[in-house]
Amino acid sequence: MGSRRKARECALQLLYQLDIGGGMLKDAAQTYWASQEHDADVQNFANSLVEGVVRNLSEIDDVISSYSTNWKVSRMASIDKNILRVAVYELTRCSDIPVKVTINEAVEIAKCYGTEESGAFVNGILDNVAKKYAKEKQATEEGPQ
Repeated sequence: MGSRRKARECALQLLYQLDIGGGMLKDAAQTYWASQEHDADVQNFANSLVEGVVRNLSEIDDVISSYSTNWKVSRMASIDKNILRVAVYELTRCSDIPVKVTINEAVEIAKCYGTEESGAFVNGILDNVAKKYAKEKQATEEGPQ
C-alpha cells in the first residue's frame, strides 16, 4: 500500500475520531499519532488533509449536500461522510492530485472501511462533484468570452 493511501486512511480515522468524540483537532491528533507508527510523509499528508477538511468543513459539507439528493450529511454514516469530506477537499483544493486518483482512492477506502454499498455511494457523489469542478475549471481557464 502506498504512503498516500495510508495517509488517507489515517486522515479518515482521525476525522472519524473527531466526528464521534468531538474535541479539539490538536488534542485528537496528538492522541492519534501517539498510537501510530508511520513515517513523516504519511503523517504530514494526513495532517494536511485533516486540517484542510476541518478548515473548510462547512463548504465541503455544502458540496456534498448538493450532490447527495436523498441523504443529508448529518444522516450519513460517519465513515462515508468523512471519506467524502477528504475526497471533496482533494477535488476542490488539491489541484496537484489527479481527479481519477482521488475518486479511486476514496472508493477503495470506502469498500474497505464502509458497508457493502459505500463504494457505489461514494463513487456516485464524487463523480458528480468532479464533473462540476471540471466544468468550472475549464470555464475559468478559458476566461470571459
